[in-house]
This record gives sequence, structure tokens and C-alpha cells, in this order.
Amino acid sequence: TMQSAGHRFRDVEHHPLLADNDTFDSSSSSSEADMAERVWFIRDGCGMVCAIMTWLLVVYADFVVTFVMLLPSKDFWYSVINGVLFNCLAVLALSSHLRTMLTDPGAVPKGNATKEYMDNLQLKPGEVIYKCPKCCSIKPERAHHCSICKRCIRKMDHHCPWVNNCVGEKNQRFFVLFTMYIALISAHALVLCGFQFFSCVRGQWTECSDFSPPVTVILMIFLCLEGFLFLTFTAVMFGTQIHSICNDETEIERLKSEKPTWERRLRWEGMKSVFGGQPSLLWINPFAGFRIRRLLLRGKKGGPEFAV
Repeated sequence: TMQSAGHRFRDVEHHPLLADNDTFDSSSSSSEADMAERVWFIRDGCGMVCAIMTWLLVVYADFVVTFVMLLPSKDFWYSVINGVLFNCLAVLALSSHLRTMLTDPGAVPKGNATKEYMDNLQLKPGEVIYKCPKCCSIKPERAHHCSICKRCIRKMDHHCPWVNNCVGEKNQRFFVLFTMYIALISAHALVLCGFQFFSCVRGQWTECSDFSPPVTVILMIFLCLEGFLFLTFTAVMFGTQIHSICNDETEIERLKSEKPTWERRLRWEGMKSVFGGQPSLLWINPFAGFRIRRLLLRGKKGGPEFAV
């Protein structure tokens, strides 16, 4: 513990007292201001491989559904309706994945634990605040340090390698949508596989696909395995996230059995705080709030550099 500007300053990892709305004034650090204008991206090898694998698996599922099941079908409307539905869900899932991966999850600025910032906080004498010794930043309440992102993240739920990012205060909504849409397209693919197997067996594997029967069977078996695994994983994760939001408790807080020092929101208040506003179709729209012009401006300012 050391004295600074009439208050106590501690290097600790947990139970910070600073409120969530106490943010660092970026004007005091030009490097942080520049960083805020760049695209957020975590340069983690494992995370990038997992993210690429996620996209490849979705593309594989779309290929099998479209070219093995729907296009060879003699029922025109069956192919059109299921094709449009599956591809729309796939686009929504991948868009949610991108927004989860490229959205700042709520990172606390590095190195804001300075004397100037202490003075700006106007703390009372003897008031205790907490600093993260790993990234030298003042930790807001409910923030946790991520060893992969190398930052303290506000309301950090967990770090997910499949989206190559932390799930935190600012991108939890997109992560929930990602798990929901992946679960939906997985369930849809399994249903289509069931109908296709039934159709092929009934027609003795003649004209049920443009591929040979052995290739068709192999492709569909792999799709069934993928669909079952992804459906199980994302459905459980979706349920866990909704439960955490309704209880106003992150996964880290639940695992550590942390006693809440904050006033918990009611269920609907928690949902509205994550998804924004009153219930509407915007809740399930991963494009809501997206501004192409802002992204282009950031690209011009930040160039090829990344936020992390």
C-alpha cells in the first residue's frame, strides 16, 4: 500500500471499489485515444485458429445443405424455403461472430493509474481504490484481468477462443446471438439430414443427390456429427448466458462465488441492459448499431494496426 494524493492506492486483483461508470479520460493519453480509433482484434494464435475453424465448419454445413440436399431435390418450394432460411441463419450467425470478435468487450485503458488521473477522480481522503498490477490500470467494480487479452475487462464473463475475444460488458449481446443462431442452424441441419436420409433410403439412393451414394453418406454423417456437437455446446452456452444475464452475475463471479457488492438488476432490467432498450426485433439483429462509415474512418486512422 502506498499513499497518493491523500488516498490509499492498492495493487490487488479482486474486489475493486471503483464504479463501472468511472471511466478514464482519454484526453490525458494520446496513445489511448489513438488506440480507441483502431479496430479491436486479439492476436492470439489459438483464438484465430478456432475462429477460422468456426467459419469453415459453417461454410461446410452450408455446402452440404445446399449442394447435397436442397439443389438435387425435386420439390422446388422445399428447396427454396429451406435454402433461404438456412442461409439467412448462417449469415446472422457469422455476422454475430464477427461483431463479437471485433468489438471491444469493455477493456479498461492501460496505464491510467497515474497521479494526474488520481487527482481528477477527486477521491476523499482515506478512500481505497484498486489497481491491477498486470496492466497498471485502475480496476472498475466487477472488472477482471484477462491473461490472453492482457487487459482488464469490465464485467468479464469469460474468454472464448471460438470468437477470439473476451465476452464482456460491450459484446455479450453479440455472443448470445452467435450461440443462438449457431444452435438454430445446427438444429435445422439435423432436421434436413433426417429428411434426406429418409428420402434416399425410400428411393434406394437413386437420384437423391448429385454425388455418389458413398460420398453423400460420408458428407451427411459428418454434418450430423457437427450439427449435434454444435447444437449441444451452443444451446448450453446460450442457456448459461441468459441465466447469467437474468441473475446479473458473470460466469467468473459465479465460479468464484463472489458475494455481490453491487445492486443486482431485476431479470428484465438485466436483459434490457445487455440487449438495449425495450424488447424488439433489434434484440436479435446483430447489425443493430453498426456504422460502416465509422468503421471506414477508423480504418483510415488506424491503418493496419490493431487495438490489442
